Formats: sequence, C-alpha cells, structure tokens
Amino acid sequence: MLKRLCRLPSKLPRIQSDDRLILMVAGVMVGIASGLAALALNRSLEAMMEFVHHLKDYPWAFVLPGIGAAVSAIYLDYIMKEGAGHGVPEVIYAVSRYGGLLRLRSSVSRLISSCLTIGSGGSAGPEAPVVMSGAAIGSNIAKLFNLNDRQRVTLVGCGAAGAISSIFNAPIAGLVFVLEVVLGEWSTVNIVPIAIAAVAGTEVSRFFNGNQIAFSHTGFDIGVADTVAAAGLGLATALFSILLTRALRSMHGVSSQVKLPKWGRAAVGGCLVGLLGLVFPDVQGEGYHAIREMIVGAYNGAFQLAAIAIFAKILATSLTLGWGGSGGIFAPSLVVGSFTGLAFYRGVTLLWPSIPLVGEGCFALLGMAGLISGILQAPLTGIFLIVQITGGYEVILPLIVVSAVSTTITHYFEPASFYMKDLVDRGQLLRPGTDARVLNDLSLGELIEKDCLAVTPHMTLREFVEVVKRSTRNHFPVEDPDSGDFLGMVDLDRVRPYLFDTIMYDAVVVEQIMDRKVATVAYGDELAEVLYTMDTQGLFTIPLVVNRRFVGMISKATLLDKYRKELMVQTTDNA
Repeated sequence: MLKRLCRLPSKLPRIQSDDRLILMVAGVMVGIASGLAALALNRSLEAMMEFVHHLKDYPWAFVLPGIGAAVSAIYLDYIMKEGAGHGVPEVIYAVSRYGGLLRLRSSVSRLISSCLTIGSGGSAGPEAPVVMSGAAIGSNIAKLFNLNDRQRVTLVGCGAAGAISSIFNAPIAGLVFVLEVVLGEWSTVNIVPIAIAAVAGTEVSRFFNGNQIAFSHTGFDIGVADTVAAAGLGLATALFSILLTRALRSMHGVSSQVKLPKWGRAAVGGCLVGLLGLVFPDVQGEGYHAIREMIVGAYNGAFQLAAIAIFAKILATSLTLGWGGSGGIFAPSLVVGSFTGLAFYRGVTLLWPSIPLVGEGCFALLGMAGLISGILQAPLTGIFLIVQITGGYEVILPLIVVSAVSTTITHYFEPASFYMKDLVDRGQLLRPGTDARVLNDLSLGELIEKDCLAVTPHMTLREFVEVVKRSTRNHFPVEDPDSGDFLGMVDLDRVRPYLFDTIMYDAVVVEQIMDRKVATVAYGDELAEVLYTMDTQGLFTIPLVVNRRFVGMISKATLLDKYRKELMVQTTDNA
C-alpha cells in the first residue's frame, strides 16, 4: 500500500510533463536523510576516537589501526559483500553506466567500515563514505517513487550534496562538488533540487551541532605579495597532489602482490600506520586537529618538521587506503594541503624574510584549496569548500590563483582526477554530453532490423535471385538449413555482376559467393564499440548474432538516427 502511494505522484500527468516539483520535494527528503547519515557518522567517529584515545598509552596501541582496518575489511567482504573502495568512484560509475542505481545496503556499509578504519587511527576521511551513503539513499528513494533514470541521477546528486553539506556545514560546497565531480554537468534540471538537498542537509547539521565553522580563524589582511605567492603555492600543491595520487595507486599495486587475504593486508597496512603514528601522531585519523592548529598559527615545529609531515601523511594515507582500509581522501588532502601551505610559508620567509606575507595560517588555508583542487581536478570545489569551512571570504583572490594553478599543473601530469583515473582506464567513465554517454543510453535491441530474408549455402543463384526480388534489403544472412547456425552474409553489391549473367544462374550456388569472414556483434557489445568497428572496417551494416543464430542487422543509418533523437531528448531534459 505504501509503495503504491509513493509511486502515485510520478504517474500524475502534470508530474510526468514537468517533474521539477517532485524532484524538489524528494530532494528535501534525500537531503534530510543524507544529513542524518553524515551526522551519525560524525557522532560515531567521535565516540570511537574517544574510546581508542584511552588505549593510546599501552605499548601495543600501534596495532589498533590494524585491528580497525581488518574488521572493516571483514565487514565489507564477508557481511556486506562489497569490496573496499573510496566510495565516490562507485557513485560516478553508477551515474555513468546504470542511471544512478545503487544498492540500499550501500547507505550503511561504508559508514560502518569507514568508522572502524578512521576511528581506530587509520589515515582516511569520512567524506567519501558519507557521499556513497547519501547517494545510495537518493537512489533508493527514487526507486520508491518509481522515478526514471534521469530523475534518479538527480536524487543521487541530492544525496551526495546533502551529505557533504551536512558534514562540512557548507551547502554551496556540497552543490558545487556534486555538479563538478559527481554528475559532471551544470543543468537547471539538476541545480534546483540538488541545491535544496544541500540546504536540507546543512540545516540538519545546524539543528544538532549549531552553525559552526569547522576551522575558525581571525581575519587575514591579504596583500599583492600574498596573491603572487599563491601561484608558487599552487605549484607546490600540484606536486603533492600528483605524489599523493601516485602513492595511493602504487600502494594498491604493492599490496595486491602480498599473499594474504584482504583483511590480512588491511591489518598490515593499519599496523604500519600505527607505528608511523608513534613518531608523527598527527598522521593518524582524519587529522582535523592539526589543521586547526595550523590555521591559527599555533603549530609548533620548524620548516623541516612541516615538510616531513607532508610525506608522513601521504605515506600513512597510502598505507591505510592502499592496503584495504575504508575511507576517503578528502580529509587527508586537507591535512596534506595545510602542511604544504605551512611549509611553503616557512620556507619562503626563511629564504626571503623581508617579503610582507600575511601569515602562515592563511597559507595553510590556501594549501588545503590547492590539494583539493589538484587531486580532484575540481577548482570550484576547492575554492568554495575552503571558503565555507573556514569562513575565509577575504582570501578569495589567492584561493582562485592557487586552485587554478594547482588544477592546471596536475591535469598536465594526471589527465584524469584521482576519482576518475581507474574508470577512464577501464573505459567506464561516460560523462553527460559525450558520444559514449548518448550511445550508452541506447541499446542494440532498439536498432535491430529484422526484415532480412535468410538464404542457405546450397541455394542456386537462380533461387537466390527470386529471394532478392522479394526483399528490400541488400544483405542476406546465410544459415545452415539443419542447425540454423549463421554461416556468413551475401552482399548484393558484391555479387551484382553475377545477377546479370543468366548463364551462371544454375552453375553458381550461394556458398560460392557468400562472405564467411563477417564482423558480427552480440547483445553485450557497447554501441560505441559497434560504431567504431563499422567505421574502421568501412561497414554500413553489421549482423547481430546470438548463440550462433542470426537475429537481425544493425544499420549505421538507423544507429545515427536514434543517436540524433536521443541527443535531442537529453538536450531538452538538461535545458
């Protein structure tokens, strides 16, 4: 009964012609639910870190991150039947390939696994797991309301925006992150409901936690020298964005060579992080306490200590995530970025003490924007996130400089962002407006032309001519008369000379004029690959064969006509 009531709105004529109202209402629901998920993760992390803190003095405390990571891996692999991951790539993949379809269990699985990893001392962030949770909530609410693929994708974006907005108390950052990174498109159809969800998620956070700025600081008096120096900091943050990206990938490769179960590898990585934490305590957990110290200028230690801390945090994050722990890279990127900004400031003032720079707290703030922009290759996300979580609106000019420089330089060496690299390598990233995305929304079943007349290999040319007279096609599949198996094709254009030589009518059989080496496609083939095959081999049609049986022909003309119509639909939807 409840399901029927939920599906009723989507069937109303007014809703079917203009779905903005139902997306706005559903956006509020998704934003509240994802905001509560983010709040639950935050509270759980606080409780777990408080519990673990009391065990830090024991000599065996270095194994705590290993225990947490191992339990996390066991939970994901054996209980939830999901592999370890960062969360955001899985959401992007679901949006690209499956219309945003995500399992309901994903709304809780990454919350629990990341809480175990981070709360025990692993170097990771809670943001990506909570994005996965919010996106799964949005996907399943769309399923409850019986919404179509495009509407479901919008609600997936609503869930991700609500989660990010809630965890950072930053609605604009949540909106921009989803449009720039998760969905990859800026359309009015998406912006309004996602913005509403971001506001709803933020209000949930403010209701329970108050309107708090995550990293408060005193105002900065920005000068020209600071804006110019921001360009240099952009180069530094680009360098460490590339280093962090490659370290994570390399560590994945190293850990995969170790002959241990997943939970065993996660335990090894966690224990190594625990040992590293004995020397550099700031590398464990999300690391936000270190950021707060740096922004207010209270972080002790010389330039060398800040520089070493950068590499230590990168190593700790690589050991945590690369060896099977669960969590995201948002928080580690912010920590690495703030250390980079601090080290850059101290290095510059050490070499040129006369330069009037504003202060190390400002450069720690700028460094966070540079790392986020570089590793995500999303400059707007970096700018708005740092502005909102620090309240540092006065630093907007150097923020733009450092984010733009970092993104540009990182993109030169790493054409795909951290979240999208694996998807690009596997050919699984389909962004809106691209040929691959439009073709992915079509299916071979829509393109099949079944009016082809089949012939047999022992049919004479005279009998074949009679078949040609009844057909409107130029291509004739050849089938085995006993088994029905597809044997090849007869192309009318290639055999036309035989048709005008009546002497050959009883001397030639189809088997002599058929083409056995014919390129074929199957139902599982992607249309982008089909079109590529047709282009490279100069084909205008290609047979669809399933289990050695001819099903029909795929025509390039029909394919391109369907492509044009689908493009018109998508353009209208996004207007």
